[in-house]
Amino acid sequence: MTFSWICGLVVAAVFSIPASAQVSVYVGSAPPRLRYEQRGPEPGPGYVWVDGYWAPHGRHYAWVSGRWDRPPYEGAYWNHPHYDHQRQGWQLHEGHWDREDHDRDHRNHGEEHGHDRDH
Repeated sequence: MTFSWICGLVVAAVFSIPASAQVSVYVGSAPPRLRYEQRGPEPGPGYVWVDGYWAPHGRHYAWVSGRWDRPPYEGAYWNHPHYDHQRQGWQLHEGHWDREDHDRDHRNHGEEHGHDRDH
């Protein structure tokens, strides 16, 4: 009886962990420069190009090729993966589909206030 009670607690704890939790992986050296990729023909209407990126692979990086993909819902845009340099090394923020274009919102906000991001 005690064993099944403990198992129930463990299962409940596992399901209470948020699905969006990410494990941070740090790589000691900066990722290489992005590769230029020749895009194949668009497979059909509604597809968008998702750029390739360098993924951590042990202490090194491995190239993940770009691909054509369909947004999972109307208005979705691809938030590309990027790296931030932290004290522990280079941390990957994985790409994901999002509802809002935060870069666009920032550009528009800057334009409204006379700021130009390119200068």
